[in-house]
Amino acid sequence: MTDAVPPARRTAPLVLVLLAAAVLLFLWRIAELVLIAFIAALISVYLGGFTDILCRRLRFPRGPGLVLALLLTLAALGGIGALLGAAVAEQTQDLIAAVPRYLTALDQQLRNLASSYPLLRRTGIASAETGLITSALTELAGFVRRGVFGYATATGRVLIDTVAVIVMALYLALRPALYRDGLVQLVPPRFRTVAREVLDDLADSLRAWVGAQLLAMVVLAVLTGIGLWLLDVPYWLAFAIFTGVAVMVPFFGTIVSTLLPALLVLGDRGPLAFLAVASIGVVVHLVEANVVHPVIMQHRVALPPVLTILSVLVMAKVGGLVGMLVAVPALATLVVLLRHVLIFQLYGERPGAAGAPAHAVLQPSREVPVVAPPTSPPR
Repeated sequence: MTDAVPPARRTAPLVLVLLAAAVLLFLWRIAELVLIAFIAALISVYLGGFTDILCRRLRFPRGPGLVLALLLTLAALGGIGALLGAAVAEQTQDLIAAVPRYLTALDQQLRNLASSYPLLRRTGIASAETGLITSALTELAGFVRRGVFGYATATGRVLIDTVAVIVMALYLALRPALYRDGLVQLVPPRFRTVAREVLDDLADSLRAWVGAQLLAMVVLAVLTGIGLWLLDVPYWLAFAIFTGVAVMVPFFGTIVSTLLPALLVLGDRGPLAFLAVASIGVVVHLVEANVVHPVIMQHRVALPPVLTILSVLVMAKVGGLVGMLVAVPALATLVVLLRHVLIFQLYGERPGAAGAPAHAVLQPSREVPVVAPPTSPPR
């Protein structure tokens, strides 16, 4: 005769769902503050990882190691700005000034194609009445203007948020164990081992994501710049930098950074130039997605494409352009939490166990220790 399931165990899923809903509702109310704190945490993950490397190699104490990591980072950013800043700014200003002319040329080219290929006219892509592509470009420009320039005009807000992010990131990177142990103390004692595992797994996943993003940004910017320069595309340097930054927004960033330079040359040079430039973008992004990213991430967190797209849409609603940039690490955080709390602890399903799906979304590729849920002492 099997033992009856304790009432507390039966109601645990319902309580967990209600608690999660309450937490999500609260976070939605303070979404902007949560976004600022999350950005600070991401920066602290980078600075903390860099500091750990310096402390191990140079045997520095943590404080001087963090200062050196910060100075080296600022020196690298300053060097890149001094080397490319003036050229990128000049090309970006020229591109913005030339946008109306290129839109006019693009619209005329699309109408010419529509007159030669009736299918394009029937789909409305190149219709003289609708002009779907030019309308989409106009909407995209409006979104970027609202997300970037609208935020940048609020000088006081930008200054306060920036200082807050930097200060929080430095404190988190200086004494990460202090804040980790503080969070663990908020958990009931019998679950503190699980909480430590969650935080450690989360730190490893975010550290891998930050490293993958930095390398991907450099690789995409360099390869795109070389390809566009060889094809003599105007404003190639500005497009290369934009491609490197856009990789932070999965799918949408890839599509936009590939199509923008291709549509620019379509208006001036025709369909063959469009195909050549678009092919460069496709090849470069395939190299990043299939070579660079897997090597760094090593499948630490499997993020399904559908959930990734949904996370980008949700974060765009919550935080605009900035929210889109942190959508992937936010989703990775949620996946790690669900993996440990829901799959490993509540359901008791270990990776590779009998009956467990071989390619489950929430299962890691590496073995993660699982702490058995507490049992009641025998009477």
